[in-house]
Amino acid sequence: MKRIHTFLAIQSVVAILVSINRLGSFTLDYVLPNEFLRWVDLNNMLILPMISLIAFYFLKKTVEYNSPQRESKTHFAINLTFIIGIYLLAAGYGDHEVTNYLHHRFCLEDSSSDLCRIVIFNDDEFSHWVFFAGFILMNAALLFLQNLFPHKEELSKTDIVLLIFNSLFLGAGIFANLGFEDIGLDLYVVAVLALLSVYFLWKKGKQPLFIYYTSANWLGLIASFVAQMFR
Repeated sequence: MKRIHTFLAIQSVVAILVSINRLGSFTLDYVLPNEFLRWVDLNNMLILPMISLIAFYFLKKTVEYNSPQRESKTHFAINLTFIIGIYLLAAGYGDHEVTNYLHHRFCLEDSSSDLCRIVIFNDDEFSHWVFFAGFILMNAALLFLQNLFPHKEELSKTDIVLLIFNSLFLGAGIFANLGFEDIGLDLYVVAVLALLSVYFLWKKGKQPLFIYYTSANWLGLIASFVAQMFR
């Protein structure tokens, strides 16, 4: 459990850094003199997601243990789903950050050109589809992995408190994305993961990732629903 708490804590730190990166004016400087990207775009595309995905990989390896299930077709399918999810997540990040930068720099005032039309479609539509496909596959794979390799020891009250505490940061990220903007595809993605996590929690009991994802997704959804009511 110490390793699980550590890797979830890293996700919490990344969530804080993402907020600082997006809101801080010091990340708006250009990376190179040719102005190909700002630091905010580079951090969002490469540095912060890489830290997060490395932590997720170590979390995955921590959940797994020696068992006949390691050689099963189910385990193979979950691993394949996890890899596909990581690829799509990375592709979505790459497409979104570059086109979002170009959109806001060159196409806010006049979006009538074919170039701006393509840039805006990649920024607002296509990159989101690819990102959310990867997001749901990778996180669903972790939930199915926890189901395949249940934690053998009973969780202490301290463990549960720490899991819920770390889930607050993911829940805050969900709230930031759903609470103050027009809701789109992201609502359905979070809702699917919320239903999946609560199903596993009800079916299999108090497993670390079931608690973490149920708490994060439902807190984020409820807070977003309340915020949308007062918009």
